[in-house]
Amino acid sequence: MSNRCSDFVKADCIYKNQNEQIEVRVRDLLSKMTLNEKAGQMTQIERTVATHSAIKDLSIGISLLISLNLLILSGGGSGPFDKASPCDWADMIDAFQNSALQSRLGIPIIYATDAVHGHNNVFGATIFPHNIGLGATRDADLVQRIGAATALEVRATGVHCAFAPCVAVARDPRWGRYYESFSEDTEIVRNMTSVVAGLQGLPPAGHPNGYPYVAGRNNVIACAKHFVGDGGTDKGINEGNAILSLSDLEKIHMAPYLDCLSQGVSTVMATYSSWNGSKLHSDYYLLTTTLKEKMGFQGFVISDWEGIDRLSQPHGSDYRYCISESINAGVDMVMVPFRYEKFLEDLIFLVESGDIPMSRIDDAVERILRVKFIAGLFEHPLTDRSLLDTVGSKIHRELAREAVRKSLVLLKNGKHPNKPFLPLDRSARRILVAGSHADDLGYQCGGWTMTWHGSSGNITTGTTILDAIKEAVGGETEIIYQKYPSPDIFAAKDFSFAVVVVGEAAYAEALGDNSVLEIPFGGSDLISLVATRVPTLVIMISGRPLVLDPGMLEKVDAFVAAWLPGTEGAGILDVVFGESEFVGLLPVTWFRRVDQLPLNAGDHSHDPLFPLGFGLKKFGVENHSIE
Repeated sequence: MSNRCSDFVKADCIYKNQNEQIEVRVRDLLSKMTLNEKAGQMTQIERTVATHSAIKDLSIGISLLISLNLLILSGGGSGPFDKASPCDWADMIDAFQNSALQSRLGIPIIYATDAVHGHNNVFGATIFPHNIGLGATRDADLVQRIGAATALEVRATGVHCAFAPCVAVARDPRWGRYYESFSEDTEIVRNMTSVVAGLQGLPPAGHPNGYPYVAGRNNVIACAKHFVGDGGTDKGINEGNAILSLSDLEKIHMAPYLDCLSQGVSTVMATYSSWNGSKLHSDYYLLTTTLKEKMGFQGFVISDWEGIDRLSQPHGSDYRYCISESINAGVDMVMVPFRYEKFLEDLIFLVESGDIPMSRIDDAVERILRVKFIAGLFEHPLTDRSLLDTVGSKIHRELAREAVRKSLVLLKNGKHPNKPFLPLDRSARRILVAGSHADDLGYQCGGWTMTWHGSSGNITTGTTILDAIKEAVGGETEIIYQKYPSPDIFAAKDFSFAVVVVGEAAYAEALGDNSVLEIPFGGSDLISLVATRVPTLVIMISGRPLVLDPGMLEKVDAFVAAWLPGTEGAGILDVVFGESEFVGLLPVTWFRRVDQLPLNAGDHSHDPLFPLGFGLKKFGVENHSIE
């Protein structure tokens, strides 16, 4: 005889009744669950180990999509197959969901992805500028609209949860995740948390602070990360140690979470890093006393990828210690992501032995179920296929192009006062385009694009800067592209001007940690080579400020910081050719020398090359604004 709820007496199926209050449904379902089923809800596994039996029999709580091609699949991201369509994604995820619905209680899974700048794991999706570029726009409404567009593309593929936004306040550009932050300035980051309302929908007036909110099937569960202080580690070391007082931790790094909670953010991810030597994944004071009790967060706390494993270092390979420390500290769901059988075995043992109280398990599962009910997963567990056409749609790409235009920061325009170099002439006779990043969509997008670290080349669909230049100029203009031009070309050709595009390779997390911060691929030498021979615009593609040699900067005629703009490179040319005005302002301090770091606005030794808030107008050299 089946034990599924459909066979229970109707009175025993309160949690299936969508007309009941959510908290009543949560308590009813929790009362019916075994310890094994509760443990399953607290377990997050990677898609490659999410078998039918694992989901159905163990009641796994959430399946994870995260493209770590070095850890999951050789030569590809964690998807159905290379360049899978949105429909292929939906088919895969619905198959997982159907397995979950066949479990004893029919509890749906949450499927999650790192959609940190659009639905960046899916081929053909719209890739928006990374957060540092959005911080340069200072446009909270734009960021909210980007969140809403991202939510549509994510839900179109069957995914329910986006591990975004990152609300770190980045204080040192040596950090490999610097571009995931909107700014070094807490108030700018707080303003940009409007992306939460875009992803989840805007809560109605009077919505309880700290209580999760998801408006409907066009929205996703959002995740504020990484709690807390990840942007303030010593020397910008990824997963490092933030050494600062509680007062500064609250004032600088914790404040954006208050804004996220006020918008009903549903989940919060703990950071790998430490605060004054205490790893956040085991910090009861910050996760429970502060976040859950003082701040009133009623959603669930999720670990980072194998985040609890980092706790084992002083205790050898004692995985039970890692589980006990993290769960008792306040982690509700653990991103295992592979050895889920070991995790479940040890978690159940720790509960049965009394090391983890059952009350802590019930609290964690209650929080997870609350989010599932609020997100409407019990009523609508499967993909809404009517959304499929939103993925990479024209309207979303136009929105991304708008974001690119507004994110550009003009650092120099002309060698002489009142003689601006920009805008460029569309009818120029001959243009030289050069540099490692002029025709590289992968470098434009940066990390967290198709794969974990990102890569170079035509990794998805979009418009490179070279493509956009060709579209922008008149038919009589000759464009000569050489990634690294030979000096001989300057004698053979008479160029009207040159556009040199340099920048960083794609990277993510610790592989992006950089103590040197020089322009890679011989960028400085290339700029000097071209700029001494031809009037030159330099466009820098980077996730942070890099060292700009004063002599090199003096040689160029104009310099634009374009950050990591994503797939819509045409937005850059909209501005440099004069269709739109430069409005972007530096979201961070641009340092002179690495030995100044960390260098932030308000520091006693503040002597930047360009200060926070700097940005020139197109038709003059005066500051657009300095904050």
